[in-house]
Order: sequence, then C-alpha cells, then structure tokens
Amino acid sequence: MSAKKNVKQKSKDHNHSSNDGHDHNHEGNNMIKLVIFSLVMFFSGITMGNILKLEWFVNNQLLQFVWYAIAYLPVGFPVLKQAVVLLIQKREFFNEFTLMGVATLGAFFINEYAEGVAVMIFYTIGEIFQENAVNRAKSNIKALLDIRPNEATVFRNNQYIVVNPEEVVIGEIVQVKVGEKIPLDGELITNKGSFNTAALTGESKPSTYEKGETVLTGMINLQNVIEVKTTKLYQDSSLAKILEMVQEASTRKAPTELYIRKFAKIYTPIVFFLAIALTVIPYFILGSEYIFTQWLERALVFLVISCPCALVISVPLGYFGGIGAASRNGILFKGSNFLELMAKLDIVVMDKTGTLTEGVFKVQKVETNIEQSVFVQIVSAIEKQSTHPIAKAIVDAYPTEKIAEEVHEISGKGLMGKVDGQTILVGNTALLKQFNIIYPQEIDSIVESIVVVAIENNYAGYITIADQIKADAKQAIVSMKAIGVEQTVMLSGDKDSITQKVAKETNIDFAMGGLLPEGKVEQVEKLKRENPNKSLAFVGDGINDAPVLALSDVGIAMGGLGSDAAIETADVVIQTDQPSKIATAMLIGKKTRQIVIQNIALALIVKVIVLILGAGGIATMWEAVFADVGVALVAILNAVRIQKMEFK
Repeated sequence: MSAKKNVKQKSKDHNHSSNDGHDHNHEGNNMIKLVIFSLVMFFSGITMGNILKLEWFVNNQLLQFVWYAIAYLPVGFPVLKQAVVLLIQKREFFNEFTLMGVATLGAFFINEYAEGVAVMIFYTIGEIFQENAVNRAKSNIKALLDIRPNEATVFRNNQYIVVNPEEVVIGEIVQVKVGEKIPLDGELITNKGSFNTAALTGESKPSTYEKGETVLTGMINLQNVIEVKTTKLYQDSSLAKILEMVQEASTRKAPTELYIRKFAKIYTPIVFFLAIALTVIPYFILGSEYIFTQWLERALVFLVISCPCALVISVPLGYFGGIGAASRNGILFKGSNFLELMAKLDIVVMDKTGTLTEGVFKVQKVETNIEQSVFVQIVSAIEKQSTHPIAKAIVDAYPTEKIAEEVHEISGKGLMGKVDGQTILVGNTALLKQFNIIYPQEIDSIVESIVVVAIENNYAGYITIADQIKADAKQAIVSMKAIGVEQTVMLSGDKDSITQKVAKETNIDFAMGGLLPEGKVEQVEKLKRENPNKSLAFVGDGINDAPVLALSDVGIAMGGLGSDAAIETADVVIQTDQPSKIATAMLIGKKTRQIVIQNIALALIVKVIVLILGAGGIATMWEAVFADVGVALVAILNAVRIQKMEFK
C-alpha cells in the first residue's frame, strides 16, 4: 500500500477529562478569594467595633451578628459541611472539623463573634497552605490515559483515516509515521522497522523488528513510515495491561492520613468531655452559688481556646517549608506525607536505564590491531551511511571526512562497503562468521553492545558502545547507605549481564535484569512481603516503571529524561536527573520531620498553658486567638528556616 495515499482527517471527540487539573486550581483560587472576603469583613468589623468604636455598630448586637456571620460563612461553611459529611457517612463525630465548628459556633452563642470568625479564618489559611503542598498531587490513571496513543491512522476504503484506537478491529492495517507511537499490538508488514521500546521494556537499546514480527502498543517508530496489521483490540494491548497494573497497584497503596487528624482522634474527645465537665462539675461543688450561664460561657471559652489552630497551621507549614527546600534543590514532592516517608526509608529499588545510567549511547572502548586513528575514521565513514543509534554514537564520537562507497546493509548483521579502495565489514560477530573471518573468541563474552570490524577479510578490531553510568551514581549509593538505607536493589529490563555489571560498579546490593513491567511488580511485591515493617522506595523513569512507582511506599521519578507517565505516577520527582538527589531528598525529609515535631511541641505547650488559664477564667478568647497567632508566626519562621539550609 502506498504511503502517498491521501490521509483524511476524521474529527473525533475522545472525551478526555483534561480539565480536572484546571477545575482543581479553580477551586483553590475560589477558596483564596473567600478567605480574602472574610478577612476584609473581619478587619472592617474590628475597626468599626474595637478601634473606631462607632456607636451605631457597637450598640447594635443584631448588626454585629449579621456582619460577622457574613464574614464567617465563606470560611466556616465548608468546615461545617465536612463535619456533617463525616458524621453521616462514617459516623465520625470526634474530628477537628466538629471541634472547629462547635467552638466557633459556641463563640457566636456567647456573642464573641469576632473571635469565632478569627479562629475559622486562621484554620482555613492553614488548610490553604496544606493544599498548596498537595496541589501537585498526581492522578495516576489520568496521567497514563493522557499519554497513551489517542489516534490511529487506519486504511479503510482505499484511504487512510484517523480514528480512535478503540475503534480499530483485529486485522486492519494501521500506518505509523516516524516519531509516532504504535496505537495497537500487531504484526509488522513493512520489511523492517526500528523502535524505541524503552517505555514498555526498559531496554536502553533501540530494537529492530523484521517483517512478520509482533510490535506492541506504545513503541515509538524511529525511522521510515511503517504499516502494522492489528492482532489485538486496544483494550487487550500491552499498554492497556500496564494501565491496569497501575490501577491495581494504586488501590493497594493505602492512603496516608494527615498527622493532625490522627492526633485529633485523641485530642478532640478529651477537649469535648473536659468542656462538658467544666459546665457540669461545678454544680456539685458550688451548690446554690452555681450559675449555669456563667459556667457554660466559661466552657465555651475553654472550647474556643482548645481549637487546634496553631497545630493545624504549624504542621502543614513545616512540610511546606520542606517542600520549598526540596524544590530549590531540584526535587519535587507531591505531598507532605512523602517527606516523612522519605525520612525513614529502609529499602531503595532502582531502575537502570535513565536512573543510574545516562540513557544515551556512547563509545566505551576501541580495540584494534591497526593505528587507532585510522581505524575509527574508517568505521565512522561506513557508519555515516546508517541511521542506527549505535552508528550515530560512533559517528558523533569520531567525525570523519572520509567517504564510504558501495555501502549496503546485510540484514540483521551490519554493513559492507569500501573506504579508500578497501572492503570494510562493520557489524556483529555473525557478519564476520558469514564471511569466514576469524576473530578472537573472547569477543563473544563481552557484555556491552559491540561493533566488530574487518578490513579486506581480516579482523581489524572492535568498538564497544554502552549506556554510560551517571557520574554521581556510585556516590548516590554510598550516601543512601550512610543516611540509613539498609538495602539497595536494581531491577532492569536490560539484559542481565549489563545489569550485573552496572550493579557491581555502583556497589548495589542486589540486581536483576531482563524484567518486563510485571516482573518488576513481582519483585517489589516480594520485597514488601519479606520486609513487611520496612519502608520501600522505587526510583524509575519510564512508562514501564509506572506500576512499581505506584505500588511502592514512595515512588521516585527522574524528571529530566523520564517519561510523563512516570513523573505523574511518582510521589517524588528528581528534576535534575541526578541519583545523588535521592539522598538529598531523604536529608530534607529528616530535617522537615524534626521541624514539624518542634512546631507541634511548641503548639501543644502553649495550648496546654492557655487551656489551664482559660479553665480558671483568667484567659479569654482573645488571649487564645493571639496565642495561636504567636505560635503560628514562630512556626512560620521555623518552617522558613529549612529553605535557607544547604543540603549536600
């Protein structure tokens, strides 16, 4: 079938939910606007009632109530709504939403409107800080759905039309241009094709497929327009299976509960019952002198004082500071909970290609029995006629002005041509065997990709090409172990001999190669079963790593060269592509945890002191509000401190 056929574009709505992130940002912006509105109303009320002391405002209780109620509703309604939802759906009464609601409504009940509004505004500001830290949280499935091939050029009615891959049936012919992804699994009907399969297999070396061989969804066509006869429906394709694995892995990954909510399960019931006791117990002690409204008011003051505003602000701010410090060091955390998990990692599992290695082919070694400068010029002249990535690596390393003539390809083996009148063979060992050329037997045991050369039917030498280990890879392993990582593991889709070589050079404890995505998932699940009480991180960069990134306690993606799927599925992204940043992320996690503990301790100590004073009728709600503000300011300064620290 001719590639010159007209391609008819078929407009199609694929129903992608690409507005999810936009909607989320829109919601966050609305909350900020509501807080600003409440702040304006609050400070206006304070100015009129407490500073200017305008009689028409001070002497009108109803007006004050309405004014502060308008200020309260934008920030208070979402909290009250959440308290009701938890009560109805989970029968959960004792939580910070209920405490905030009862305490602030209690403030309104005893006519302390401004205090009630102030407490709720501070709570909402704390929530916004937390949202800013989590806004970049990933949607695992959405990330992969956006990356999968969303169109297929199929041959129908003597022309090519573009359709949704889900509409293509088994047996149809699909055309794939250079740079496009194969949209469905099928049989290659073009004579030959070269594909980047790293997204599916993790294999660093581009693969050449011959006519009749099976090619898979997600492979990227590297050269020439090809045609594929589909053998599977889209929903049964290899990429669809990876999507399914990510979904399953995500469901097995338990959601991390916010620390403050765990604390509230203990703190909130105690506060409620103490407030009730403060109202009731004095009746049995004071007898006839007991005034119910006086002790009810004191109990409500106690309840307002007990609101965990400083805690709610100090915890997310501590994490927010850590996330800021990480960003400055080229590390993106997608949630505060991952900072804490990074602080106590026991096992780090890594992919090889693109994680510990550069993901780019480079010449490693030249071995020849003639003058090396002449040898590399001859080889480069021949390889200039090829588009293969290995040939490109040689040409890039040894540019030449020599001209090769009569160059032709010997299928699956290499190239044959003439340079300076001499017949040159450049390819694999099978090429030399075809021409009965004897070469050293030790060449067969070389691990790296190898190009063997013969000149005038005599063996002349070889060049090895490999994916280079990153400069900081070895130091990354040393640093991780120094911080407290007990075991380092490498899992790769590349051949096992290369994987073991890289592992040995970087001092990794255990390595396994030749793994497909499901093999990596099995190995990580096995590690988790064998170490149930230990925290495990996986570091990867390809779509094939997405399932294990989702399954691990912490998924870390290399962001510079990494695929969008891995970056979106991961919990932490190393934007600089340096493996040494894993240890940096752990250090930042440990320091952040220390600062958060400091903030919590400070907030609790101040809270206990003010609670005691409040129960005794000494402290009012204004003292409580200002105590919270003071603690919050100290927490902010403490959190900002981490951003100025140097992490090496």
